[in-house]
Amino acid sequence: MTENSLDTAGRQAATDKASGARAAASAPGAGASEAVGVGQSTVARPSPGGGRPPRPTLGRRAVAFADSLWRPALVLAVFFAAWWFVAAREYVPNYLVPTPGQVWETMTTQWSELARHTVVTLYETVLGFVLAAALGLVTAVAIAYSRTLDKALYPIVLFAQVIPKIAIAPLLVVWFGLGLTPKIILAVLIAFFPVVISGVAGLRSTDPELLDLAATMGAGPWRTFRKIRFPNALPHLMAGLKVAVTLAVVGAVVGEFVGASEGLGYVLLLANGNLDAPLLFADLILMSAIGIVLFVLVEIAEALLIPWHASRRAGVSLTTS
Repeated sequence: MTENSLDTAGRQAATDKASGARAAASAPGAGASEAVGVGQSTVARPSPGGGRPPRPTLGRRAVAFADSLWRPALVLAVFFAAWWFVAAREYVPNYLVPTPGQVWETMTTQWSELARHTVVTLYETVLGFVLAAALGLVTAVAIAYSRTLDKALYPIVLFAQVIPKIAIAPLLVVWFGLGLTPKIILAVLIAFFPVVISGVAGLRSTDPELLDLAATMGAGPWRTFRKIRFPNALPHLMAGLKVAVTLAVVGAVVGEFVGASEGLGYVLLLANGNLDAPLLFADLILMSAIGIVLFVLVEIAEALLIPWHASRRAGVSLTTS
């Protein structure tokens, strides 16, 4: 059996499903072709364009991107306006809620120091997330392929997730010291669970008919995994990775709370101890920025890896009405 034949079979099965769905959802007379009567027979006349929607131009993509941004930008503008109004009128004391101007001044005057701590937290987060993704995927494959490992590993994974990570952080500091290792381990422990759960769900959701077809055509376990199981699991896996990358930030910061001499979590403790509200707010903004940037990067990776998935298509209706 060649790889081309297995790819062709997988694509043909997906095409048949998509064709069936389009035929069921289309209204009478609204198909991609027009029927012309010739005696007792009908001849299908293809509609202009072959029934395929035109590829969006660069201008349309720019408009769609701007349309996706103005709503969150409006919400942020309202939030900052309310924040400025409350802080400027001093409905809450400025040592508790500083003005946006004070926060901005703190970020600009202490930028070099904040940037150094941001790099440390970013490094811990990225390394913890990468390790969690790799270990989570391996664990998910083991659980999905082996019933024995499923019964042995699944309860342990659940038990490890239920334990509060802040409770074991001091123990990790005692074992591994005040360096980067405890922070990375905590980031791995927190981000590990979503990757495992989403990976197992994706690997188990493969159509049994496709698996039977691959076995009939002589595909081995590795080729079936590479050509069918793993691509089919990617939508679930990417959803878990987007959750995991934000949780990795939490794990790194929690580790810095317990014992650290650098990082945004360390700066947060200093700002809280000195009642430096502008520094505290600036630190929180940088933490949020790390999570948002990493989430967007995973989103971009998802768009590149699974552009064929329904969730990546523009204009897909989420309702039946």
